[in-house]
Amino acid sequence: MSQEQILVVDDEEVMRDVLGRVLSQAGYEVAFAENGTKGIELARKGNFAAAIVDVMLPEMGGLEVLEELKKHDPELVVLMITAFASMEMAIDAIKKGAFYFVPKPFDNQQLLHILASGLLQRRLADENRQLRTALRDQGRFMELVGKSPKMLQVFQLVAQVAPSRSTILVSGESGTGKELVAKAIHQNSPRRDKPFVVVNSGSLPHELLESNLFGHVKGAFTGAVYAKKGLFELADKGTLFFDEIGNIPFETQAKLLRVIQEREFMRLGGVDTIKVDVRVVAATNVDLRRAVEEGRFREDLFYRLNVIAIQLPPLRQRKEDIPALVQHFVDKYARENSKEVETVTPEVLQVLMDYDWPGNVRELENVIERGVVLATGPLIDRELVPEHVRTSPGFFHIPPVSVPPEGINLREVIASFERRIIESTLDATGGVQKDAARLLGLKPTTLNEMIKRHSIPLARDRRALAGREEAALAKPMSS
Repeated sequence: MSQEQILVVDDEEVMRDVLGRVLSQAGYEVAFAENGTKGIELARKGNFAAAIVDVMLPEMGGLEVLEELKKHDPELVVLMITAFASMEMAIDAIKKGAFYFVPKPFDNQQLLHILASGLLQRRLADENRQLRTALRDQGRFMELVGKSPKMLQVFQLVAQVAPSRSTILVSGESGTGKELVAKAIHQNSPRRDKPFVVVNSGSLPHELLESNLFGHVKGAFTGAVYAKKGLFELADKGTLFFDEIGNIPFETQAKLLRVIQEREFMRLGGVDTIKVDVRVVAATNVDLRRAVEEGRFREDLFYRLNVIAIQLPPLRQRKEDIPALVQHFVDKYARENSKEVETVTPEVLQVLMDYDWPGNVRELENVIERGVVLATGPLIDRELVPEHVRTSPGFFHIPPVSVPPEGINLREVIASFERRIIESTLDATGGVQKDAARLLGLKPTTLNEMIKRHSIPLARDRRALAGREEAALAKPMSS
């Protein structure tokens, strides 16, 4: 990485020497100008990341130099220094684009800290712009893939919030890629070089979960034969990702709220307060608002988590992304398995486009991984696609309908069509009413009422009935 260049504009030779020595020792490359005119000339010729400008310059004042520098490079980090500071002057400098107003005499380390903060902000802004361009042109963000409007909105939001330290709540059905979003946020934040720690929120009873989160001291409970750091400590300065936070036990939620708000906690059985700097990203596949209404989730914790909300769409709502996702997974698993598989056949792609993916992107990835592993040639053909995917009915296509001269009973036609859609959806989900309700955009109770109203038998009963009908047709008629 090349040294960042800093421009120093000051008419006092002693001050130029002091700043030159301090900045050079900190690893910066420094250029000097004894007046504003020369400073502007150097800025137009060079590629400076920041400038330190004295307010009281001869001929052209420092604030005028500031305005000219910002016209040339709006992202230039400019620190204004002066021995004659006033509140009005400082406000004027900030309004004109100065990053910071530093009164003389200043502490060298404080100046370097302010400069580093400004340069970090500039780098993040540059990366953010580059990221937005890449997202628009490539439809890729880390391991996330898609060019659909909904996914581009997700990409833009992730790019925008990643540099902040705000808590983020990622919502979406299982398999939509919530952990990938959390990783993308971490990797595009100033914490990228620090730990990314995952908490499997619902897999442990609350006693063990709290021990995992906060750690414990020796003897805190039976079996605690030594002290142990918790995940909050391990994630210090980094990101802690709560997977399916809606499963956190209610009794643990109050403690979690305190840690997020106060950034401190005590280990189980301990009395010492431990401070941490952790960015929390949480994910959920349930409606937390409803969980709050039902008393299963703390309202104050919900609002503390829901500072910035990112909603991931299910795959069935962004089917235009399927071709890009398919190719991404083919390339990935071909590399991992050292296979010369190039893509899927056009017929397979159409099958994948017609399927509604109740398991979302994760299910698609599993299908493609299976196809790559079993493929014996460069293409994944239809026989390598699981049967439940390739035989799924495309019941959302409605052919043109013409009304016969004798007319129709619209209510009966609609009822018949409704029944057939429900039956097809139940067949596609193996008779699991909860999954069928989700595909149809209905509450499970509503779907159950419709099944009863239409007298639709269970999947196993329909299969048994179909088997009896086939047997009856195959049986020869008696003379």
